[in-house]
Amino acid sequence: MLMIFLQTLPFFAIIALGYGAGRTGFFNEDATKYLTKFVFFFALSAMIFRFAANIELSEVWDARLIAAYLWGTAFVYGIATIVGFLRNLNVATNAIEAQCAVIGNIGFLGLPMLTLILGEAAVGPIMMMLAVDLIIFSSLVVILVTGSQDGQMSIRILKTVGLGLVKNPMIVAMTLGLLCSGFDLTIPVPLNEFLAILGGAATPGALFAIGASLATKSAERIEVAGWLTFCKLVLHPAFVAFGALFLFSVDPYSAAVLIAAASLPVAGNVYMLAQHYSVAPQRVSAAILVSTAISILTVSLVIGWVTNS
Repeated sequence: MLMIFLQTLPFFAIIALGYGAGRTGFFNEDATKYLTKFVFFFALSAMIFRFAANIELSEVWDARLIAAYLWGTAFVYGIATIVGFLRNLNVATNAIEAQCAVIGNIGFLGLPMLTLILGEAAVGPIMMMLAVDLIIFSSLVVILVTGSQDGQMSIRILKTVGLGLVKNPMIVAMTLGLLCSGFDLTIPVPLNEFLAILGGAATPGALFAIGASLATKSAERIEVAGWLTFCKLVLHPAFVAFGALFLFSVDPYSAAVLIAAASLPVAGNVYMLAQHYSVAPQRVSAAILVSTAISILTVSLVIGWVTNS
């Protein structure tokens, strides 16, 4: 367990470095915004495209894997939604809270960290999880929030969802990479090296950007943040584990990747959605801050458990 903690520690140390740079003002909000843009549109997209283009489609498409992740995620999403309605939350706020309960930082933290700790074979399951999060649950929250604000469903909402998917660089990079893989297209050596160099900036850049963005967040409504953190760091990996190990008999390695990725803290893109729609951005901010801080220990525990270290 100590070995796993020491392996994950450098990743969280870079997050802490970014947090320190943000808190001291050395890295202001504009700097963080542009670093995040660089990582999101260029470095991470290059990493995802290169990974996707060099794996077999069968490594990404596994019906049992998808079913296990979708079942565990939907179950916890349902729990968070029921608790939200019992607290008399409106539909939009409830949708945002449910998103916090199940959407982890798979892109910025999980992909670079877990592929280094668990090996490059983890890429397929991680990309599948990322696709489910972006296509299904990110679309769902936009539909619920926009529909509740408009008072009805409309073609405009579906257009917003569609454009959001098409404009997401991670979706585009993943799709293009998988097309290259599916059609057996060989990436020229200079292009592959270019993608490797650019993608290499994704890990430190993403982690530093996470820390710097956390520096601007506050821990208001700590009791709500605590509940959402419990959902994300405890309930989500637990129900995904139940689905993978008992309901759908996922192979041990893929199940380990699935559970480890499900244990990651709340993703920053949930805050972007909350801020964009002006729905509870402060409680999302607090959930991200608290879950990231606690995950320094819990992620190591989960990875240690799934790898029997």
